[in-house]
Amino acid sequence: MSTKIDKLDLKILDIISKDARIPLSEVAEKCNVSRAVVHQRVGKLTEKKAILGSGYHVNPLMIGYSTCTYVGINLEKGSMYNEVVEYLRKIPEVVECHFTTGNYTMLVKMFAFDNAHLMDLLNNEIQQINGVTSTETLISLDESINRQLPIVFPKE
Repeated sequence: MSTKIDKLDLKILDIISKDARIPLSEVAEKCNVSRAVVHQRVGKLTEKKAILGSGYHVNPLMIGYSTCTYVGINLEKGSMYNEVVEYLRKIPEVVECHFTTGNYTMLVKMFAFDNAHLMDLLNNEIQQINGVTSTETLISLDESINRQLPIVFPKE
């Protein structure tokens, strides 16, 4: 499977990244190709993992999660990362996990209903994972930017 993305692919990605609910027939019209071509391209872009998922983004506040938190986690050994990730996958409030450089071995983004819920997650879940030596918690007070990366077209 080729990983090459051409100008048509980029145009399709640009259009659907701005409006994931746009009908493929409209994408086809904007690209001056058939709906079948767009459908085939979107399928291939999904296979290539150029498109990651689809669907709706639920606002955490609307379902009771008032606290967004970033947790820096230090491990006994960096080699324990994959093992720790498997435990973190079992905690539904954890929505992102990254293996990082810098002050932490890993950085986790998670949501909690309130401070008591956050404390429970930290004390009784994350800090109980074998290999976790310390955590540092940063509470997000406000999310000011949340967007997709721009699609950059090559210069001719």
